[in-house]
Amino acid sequence: MRAPTARLLRALRPSASPAAAAATGRPATCLSRRCISSSPTPSRPTTQNTPVHLSHHHRHNPPLRPFSTTPTTPSKKNAKTTTPTPTTPRRAAPNRPPVTTEDVPDADVSDSPLNALNVFADMAAPTTAIDACLDDGFHLNNGVKVMGGDGCLLVDGEVFRWRPWEGSKVGDKVGERGAMVNEKGQWEVPEEAWGVLKLVWPKPDLLILGLGGSVRPISPETRRHINLLGIRVEVQDTRNAAAQFNLLATERGVREVAAAMIPIGWRG
Repeated sequence: MRAPTARLLRALRPSASPAAAAATGRPATCLSRRCISSSPTPSRPTTQNTPVHLSHHHRHNPPLRPFSTTPTTPSKKNAKTTTPTPTTPRRAAPNRPPVTTEDVPDADVSDSPLNALNVFADMAAPTTAIDACLDDGFHLNNGVKVMGGDGCLLVDGEVFRWRPWEGSKVGDKVGERGAMVNEKGQWEVPEEAWGVLKLVWPKPDLLILGLGGSVRPISPETRRHINLLGIRVEVQDTRNAAAQFNLLATERGVREVAAAMIPIGWRG
């Protein structure tokens, strides 16, 4: 339906006035630019008998939205419910004395994880275990000290002063410390140096040789003398030989393992 033109609205304006309504006998009520006539006609008015005055403002502006005074209720989906968290009253901290270093006990070394792996922790060390290697002697676990540049021979839980260079002869050197090294640079001592091993019974299974501050090969003749006694031999420097003797003597016993040590001050 097309909107009425301005000429049609001017023509319909006199008919909508109160005088025209009185002439026709139909009361009319004008409400803000809109005149509505009441008649016994049906409730659905038509545009022909109900003139409507439209302005440019009413044609282009959208209708106003109805105003409601009822407060809107947020949906349960968007509403955020806040639950009050119960608060527990904090207790006052007791007055504790300050901790000093004197109150902290020292850590027990026996409780360390490495000591837990030591299977010999509960075994007593042999009395002939070597506690210290010196340039001119040794300190043993039983309190015995071998000093004066002498070596020591540890057999069956006993300790003997050992001077293997006595009786050795290499060239012009007779009975000297340097006489234990032959022309080939090998460590060699006479057969009499192993007299204690010949007398002891039962024989030890292993003899550990500590040849001073360095390692030298032993001569085939010296090795043959030891092997004829039914004893195996192992050669090391004195420090490592002492550590190995302490370990093997604790594990296998002093009857199974013997040691022959020269002070670490001897360089050959």
